[in-house]
Amino acid sequence: MPASHPPPSEAESRERLRWRLAVAGMLLSVLIFGSNFVVSRHAVLNGISQHDLLALRFATAGTLLLPIFLKPGLSQCGGVGWQRGLLLVLTSGFPMTYLMLTGLTMAPAAHGATIGPGIVTLIGIGGSVVLFGAVLSPRLIAGVTAVLAGLGCLAFAGSSGAGNDVLWGDLCFLGVGLLWGFYPLLIQLWKVDGLKGAAIVSVLSMAYLPFYFLFFFRGFDIAPWWVLGFHAVYQGVINVILGLWLWGWAAHVLGAAVVGRFPPLIPVTGTALAIPALGEIPGPLQFAGFAMIIGGLFVASWRRPARKGHQAQVPDDADQQTDAERRP
Repeated sequence: MPASHPPPSEAESRERLRWRLAVAGMLLSVLIFGSNFVVSRHAVLNGISQHDLLALRFATAGTLLLPIFLKPGLSQCGGVGWQRGLLLVLTSGFPMTYLMLTGLTMAPAAHGATIGPGIVTLIGIGGSVVLFGAVLSPRLIAGVTAVLAGLGCLAFAGSSGAGNDVLWGDLCFLGVGLLWGFYPLLIQLWKVDGLKGAAIVSVLSMAYLPFYFLFFFRGFDIAPWWVLGFHAVYQGVINVILGLWLWGWAAHVLGAAVVGRFPPLIPVTGTALAIPALGEIPGPLQFAGFAMIIGGLFVASWRRPARKGHQAQVPDDADQQTDAERRP
């Protein structure tokens, strides 16, 4: 008779359930971040400007997260200090968001969902090597090469199209990636909690609101009230608060090795949703670019999970040690 395995203990069952919930949370975050490009693109194509979306996003998130920001004291800027807070808002606040939303007025949503995360992954790999001593393996080099080749395909497709708007939009998405890519590195380097980071970014981004009301406000009748309410909740609550919180919590449960497998799903989600929602069918060269970027991201981000009970908090260093193993 085959040996029977003892039933899992209550603690093991709770841990398995926690792991499965973390995977579900990470997948929900991927859906949120991937669909954001499609939803925002639909909005700017139907009369809601990038300035309106920017104001709705940070007015909502900043107001809701203000207590978290103020808890350590105003002079502490959410607990990280003003110099670090300003760097965080630069990399993930209204400058980055403005570039993303402006790019969506000129280029397809699939471009934004692919170029931005692609650049973010490249910066994350480079930052892991420089800051945390991660090993630049042949697999990483192959993945980075594929991503760069895919970006080149999209750039060529945009420059050879009917107009230059797509190329300018792609350049905006390139700027998004160059800024956004440093945000997770700074959060990791400074050990900032995900929700606290979102509070700092959102509250400081409310500095954009006076400029919006002075120069870009067109009244509250630009769209039905329920449309404005939807975008306020979607941009400010679902994207900024729920998405970042789920991603941060799931990353803590799953560990860096497992979490690295999820970012490549963001361009897959954005590209797939843009076809039925916006009718954006990529051409052959664009499709080749998407395929190379997504494939490169999967190759570059695939790592074996840690065998031990604890989870790695940063990439392996040159001695194949995790951050947790290096701590005294």
